[in-house]
Amino acid sequence: MAFDFQGIATQFVTHYYTTFDTDRKALAGLYRENSMLTFESAQALGTANIAEKLTNLPFQKVKHHFDTADAQPTATGGIVILVTGQLLVDEEANPLKFSQAFQLVQDPQGQWFVFNDIFKLVFG
Repeated sequence: MAFDFQGIATQFVTHYYTTFDTDRKALAGLYRENSMLTFESAQALGTANIAEKLTNLPFQKVKHHFDTADAQPTATGGIVILVTGQLLVDEEANPLKFSQAFQLVQDPQGQWFVFNDIFKLVFG
């Protein structure tokens, strides 16, 4: 491959969850108007709608811990990332398992952004 897709993916995932846990509003800069989020089967299209969805989630505090971040390059020069991990919300003592998939692509200026984002809690 002509680029370090795994390195980019690892840096992205670390940045994404650190930002999510400290200032969800700042995640808006990672999306564009053609980006789509599916969060627990609810879809949001575009930067403003995605930011609104993420900032209005029904908890105040969250701490993510990702266990895996597997990445592959796409045929069009993007990166697909599958993350598995656990998160703690508010004062809960028991972590919730989650899975999240991202497709990163580059804008005309060469900046990586989230084109697709799918999040699911994993029960059982």
